[in-house]
Amino acid sequence: MPAADLERLVRRWYAMSILRGRYTGSPETAFDFDIRQVEARGLGDYADSVIENELPESFWTGMLPQLMDTSSGQSPYFLAYQAAQVKLGDKGFLSRDITVLDLLMNRSDVHHVYPKKHLKAQGLARGRYNQIANFVLAQSEINIAIGDKAPEKYFSELADQCNGGKRKYGGITDTGELRANLRMHCVPESMLDGKIPRYDDFLEERRRLMAQKIKAWFEAL
Repeated sequence: MPAADLERLVRRWYAMSILRGRYTGSPETAFDFDIRQVEARGLGDYADSVIENELPESFWTGMLPQLMDTSSGQSPYFLAYQAAQVKLGDKGFLSRDITVLDLLMNRSDVHHVYPKKHLKAQGLARGRYNQIANFVLAQSEINIAIGDKAPEKYFSELADQCNGGKRKYGGITDTGELRANLRMHCVPESMLDGKIPRYDDFLEERRRLMAQKIKAWFEAL
């Protein structure tokens, strides 16, 4: 197998095994089974068939969004999402120049789109306000500027910022650029138009968008 094809296969196999937890139960048994199948069927054919069976379209549209209903920042699904942002060259949340890779390399803040204190004031428990679908990677100064403001308030101020108003959150002052940044972070663009969904509806929509981003990443491997 050509080196480039082998590298692509390894990347895809690794991503599949992380997303499906292939080696989390009895790894030695699973490794032994896979090695025997590779010997019997050949590496390329076996790997392609497993990946196709493990990651059908229904995984991306149905199973993965459900699996992302978690508050673990070390969830393999959140790590895969961050890898997708790096691979696709995304900028930080509301950042004009700083990339997600820059932020990860410098251990920057994980920001809550619906701020933690805002949700705690509504009586939500830790497992609810710390959902990974509520996390974005942001510069510290942007995170601090948003603070505990309700999304209704700071998204309204973001819209004003792109219409000649005071720059409060990052350096983006163009509406098109800001909408592109929201798409990078799988945040519904309609929030910039004042359509702030209920928190649960926001989580559901963002999980769906995050799953599609992970799929785009996987297909680009």
